[in-house]
Amino acid sequence: MTTRDDCRRRDESDELAPLRDWFTLPEGVIYLDGNSLGPVSRGVRRRVNEVLDHEWATGLVRSWNSAGWMEMPSRLGDQIAPLIGARPGEVVVADSLTILLAKLIGGALALRPERHVVLTDAVNFHSDLYIARAMAARAGRPVEVRAIDRADLAGELGPEVALVLLTHVDFRTGEMLDVAGLTAAVHACGALMLWDFAHSAGAVPLDVTGAHVDFAAGCGYKYLNAGPGSPAFLYVRRSWQGVLENPLPGWLGHARPFDFEPTYEPAPGVRTFVTSSPSVLALAAMEGALEIFSYVSLDQLRTKSLALTDLFIDLIAERVPGVFEIVTPRDHARRASQVSLRHPESYAFVQALIERGVIGDFRDPDISRFGFAPLYLRYVDVYDAVEQMVAVLEGEEHRVARFAVRNPVT
Repeated sequence: MTTRDDCRRRDESDELAPLRDWFTLPEGVIYLDGNSLGPVSRGVRRRVNEVLDHEWATGLVRSWNSAGWMEMPSRLGDQIAPLIGARPGEVVVADSLTILLAKLIGGALALRPERHVVLTDAVNFHSDLYIARAMAARAGRPVEVRAIDRADLAGELGPEVALVLLTHVDFRTGEMLDVAGLTAAVHACGALMLWDFAHSAGAVPLDVTGAHVDFAAGCGYKYLNAGPGSPAFLYVRRSWQGVLENPLPGWLGHARPFDFEPTYEPAPGVRTFVTSSPSVLALAAMEGALEIFSYVSLDQLRTKSLALTDLFIDLIAERVPGVFEIVTPRDHARRASQVSLRHPESYAFVQALIERGVIGDFRDPDISRFGFAPLYLRYVDVYDAVEQMVAVLEGEEHRVARFAVRNPVT
């Protein structure tokens, strides 16, 4: 049976252990919700304060030129590119994830005018479903958004399919999909492939170049730790640049934004997908957050992520056998950096855990969800979290009435 001393020894030999000191983590808190919102890092604090105290405070409007504010969307895109296996000039940072998906969906539908179906996963994140339907309704022709069981994708692909939109990691279960295999199947029927990397960027290795992905987008506030509501990133394969059009054009995506021309001429490359003025403070937070990734490889993060999730699954099986259904795949090839447990009283269970200092979250209808961010999580944190879970169950704390009262954010 695994002991806490076993976990402590693993921490002592962990080559990533020093990276924990980059982050501000409250004393007495075990943070297992980095898959929803990453913690603040010293890189974020330093870069945001630099913008506040110097670039904005003293540079004022001059900093658009002197501090390179105008180039930040492209500069940060090039920093994110290696995290998803993209090349320089293929990623840009702007807007929110939903807005970037809207641009990519709208542009992709225009590239397949003879086709009239968008396929997506019936259990995809709801915002992805909403925006897919909204953009389909604005395609200028009848377009059906068909939400299917992703296991049936092969049978649904055909000459009527224009675009397939899938999320790489199931936000409820943590199941990870096969990017290369599914992209190849989509291309075989002549459709385009759009991936949502919200729950994978910064946590698992990705290779959009090797997988021949057409388009992708992802958010910055989960495993990238760029802050609540941080900007998102958009990927357009180089072969599609100059072909895919931005359906939401704006002045900063213009080839010459300060010529103030009345007609739109797209900027070269991926910069055309920048629509309006970026939030420099938000981009500064992302710039600071990305700094840590220059000191670690995604393969190192993946190795530790799998070790942490293996440990959690094994401890759950040892300490509370039969209490939870572990819905996250045990197969490493299909498991991302989270573990989800099914229980009829999951919401109250998570609330009772939070009161004990173990922060996870809940997803309808009955999922307790725990993220394992290897940049700052220790093996002893995993052990201690399971100890607190045992205490909640033994004391039946999840049956306390106040824990069943839903908060606005679950």
